[in-house]
Amino acid sequence: MEYTNGSKRAGTIEWRTSPILGTYEVFIPCSLPPELILDDELLLLISEASDALARLDGVTQVLPNPDLFVAMYMKKEALLSSQIEGTQASLLGILEFEADLTPKENMNDIREVLNYLNAMSHGMEKLEFSEFSLSLINEIHHFLISGTRGASKHPGKLRGVQNWIGLPGFSIEQASYVPPPPDLVQPLMEELQEFIIKKDLIPPLVKTALIHAQFESIHPYEDGNGRMGRLLTAFYLYHRRILSRPLLYLSYYLKKNQHEYYELLNRVRFDGLWEDWIRFFLIGVIEVSKDSIETAKKIIGLQNELTQKLAINRIGGLNAVRLIQLAFEYPILSTAQVTETLKVSRQTATLLIKKFEEVGIFVEISGKQKHRRYQFIDYLRIIQSGMHE
Repeated sequence: MEYTNGSKRAGTIEWRTSPILGTYEVFIPCSLPPELILDDELLLLISEASDALARLDGVTQVLPNPDLFVAMYMKKEALLSSQIEGTQASLLGILEFEADLTPKENMNDIREVLNYLNAMSHGMEKLEFSEFSLSLINEIHHFLISGTRGASKHPGKLRGVQNWIGLPGFSIEQASYVPPPPDLVQPLMEELQEFIIKKDLIPPLVKTALIHAQFESIHPYEDGNGRMGRLLTAFYLYHRRILSRPLLYLSYYLKKNQHEYYELLNRVRFDGLWEDWIRFFLIGVIEVSKDSIETAKKIIGLQNELTQKLAINRIGGLNAVRLIQLAFEYPILSTAQVTETLKVSRQTATLLIKKFEEVGIFVEISGKQKHRRYQFIDYLRIIQSGMHE
């Protein structure tokens, strides 16, 4: 690792020695906040990003059921954040698992995404009545990696060993980044907690960028640090009520710009270039907000198209409308599920599903004569947009 004097804006270098690892350099982050130079470009980006978030919050208010939109976007975020760490699960695989189908993908990958969703849901619920705290962050981490390939890495506990970032099999001397030693993790995380809850005049989006970078520099756990850092971004914005619903998920942008993402975090550490990282982060907020707004508009458009399609094909009645609502909640569903939820006979459910299939709303995906599953194809195309770039 090579550091310039500029890195003193973000932290300092110390040498450490251990019987196992030998002598190596570690990075010790400075306390937040750094002295920032917010030039006209950055101030404009702060304003544009804040406006983009306000528009996102506004457009979701006109969705017939914004909670369904949030739930599906949480799945998308969980997948993309996990994919950044190498997980190969897909949205279809997650939905198949939830529909009691057997996904073609590795169940370990599926489980990691489901854990991410559980960690996200748990954190949002706790933040409704709890303050941001280190114990809550640890609790969320426990939800994140328990029962997965990281289960042996002490879920919910700050690390007691030295870790480093590098390619698999790389030694600490070959690392691209070596975080602070384990004896400093607890005090550094306590400092970060104080910064998170402190009331100050730092623009919330700038503060969010600082929190994410600092967390990744501390790298406080043996496993799951990348995913936890991205979760903190969503939690902080929701906790500060920058959004009325947790709708800003940056993993789409970070995955698409993964090399630059990691490079800019290192440039903060190595060169003290906080402003470059903040600029990148704000551009991501703008881009993801616009993408989410377009997605919401497409969903509204799809709902209108389906209403027209039902009318044109004379598929009327309350049950048809209720089946559309059910399909937005469960894009893969079964006859039994329709029968139970709509409280109709199996024959009525079968006939209604058949009509939806004939006009192209549903596609049968199980290939079975019994216990069939149907996919709400147009909705999934909208949600899956950009996930395989």
